Amino acid sequence: MSKRPDIVFLFDVDNTLIDNDRVQAHLSEHLEQSYGAATRDRYWEIYEHLRSELGYADYLGALERYRTEDLHRPEVLQMSNWLVDYPFVERLYPGALDAIKHVQQWGTPVILSDGDAVFQPRKVERSGLWAAFDSRVLIYIHKEEELDDVQRLYPADHYVLIDDKLRILTAVKKIWDERVTTVFPKQGHYALDSKALAEYPPADIELGKIGDIVKCDLAAFLKKK
Repeated sequence: MSKRPDIVFLFDVDNTLIDNDRVQAHLSEHLEQSYGAATRDRYWEIYEHLRSELGYADYLGALERYRTEDLHRPEVLQMSNWLVDYPFVERLYPGALDAIKHVQQWGTPVILSDGDAVFQPRKVERSGLWAAFDSRVLIYIHKEEELDDVQRLYPADHYVLIDDKLRILTAVKKIWDERVTTVFPKQGHYALDSKALAEYPPADIELGKIGDIVKCDLAAFLKKK
């Protein structure tokens, strides 16, 4: 009888476990109501520029840059409190925690995310995901470039990567090949981007939502295409 392989399940965070599109929409609404449409628009301009520059989303960094342009409005400082104290637990996708528990019967679930060193960990902690993953949290700048580190920290015979971006799934598949099963929950704006969907090959497994993982058995995650 063959030994069951050691498996690590790597979960993305934004638009995989947390509805980040909804968070951004709420932030836009808050900025407009509290500081005006011009502040809202300028903040997102800085955010997008900074994301292009850094390669990841930096909400607090965008706020810091905006502040240098608007130093004489002390009320703007309250924006940081709104962000840092945001109730991310309310933005978990339905079934997200069930998905994590479901795969625990076969392997080790680990968060594999991109982001900054302050706000992204705060998001993971405030959402309850840090506890749900028992502190197994990896946050990089470009996670697809850090697979050697992932293997060093969480060695396994096989990996399952769950991510809403086909670009990431494709990049990791090229490196790990048959050692990884890619899972694509079709949630959020990246998953609905027709250009991206046409540009990259399909994932090994496609799901309508993250909660659908509970319908998958071990054989589905180990099946080779």
